[in-house]
Amino acid sequence: MTEAMFYDVLRQGLWVAVIISIPILTVALVSGLAVGLFQALTSVQEMTLTFVPKMICIVAVFWLTMGFMSRALVSFFQTGLIPLIAGR
Repeated sequence: MTEAMFYDVLRQGLWVAVIISIPILTVALVSGLAVGLFQALTSVQEMTLTFVPKMICIVAVFWLTMGFMSRALVSFFQTGLIPLIAGR
């Protein structure tokens, strides 16, 4: 394996990681902003109010996007890593 091939596979792996993490990070950002806005408007400063809704949203989005995430990872491994390991 040459250095260029190594960096190309590394770049592809990082890109797959970014694509997979976008839905969860977006929902965490939006739910955090919504809860923060709610807390600022109502002056309710409860610590669990920031944590519980965000975790519920993240778990729900993770559950909804599990198929997409696993397909993206399997595709990356089948087209990118396994042929390099097998030497094809």
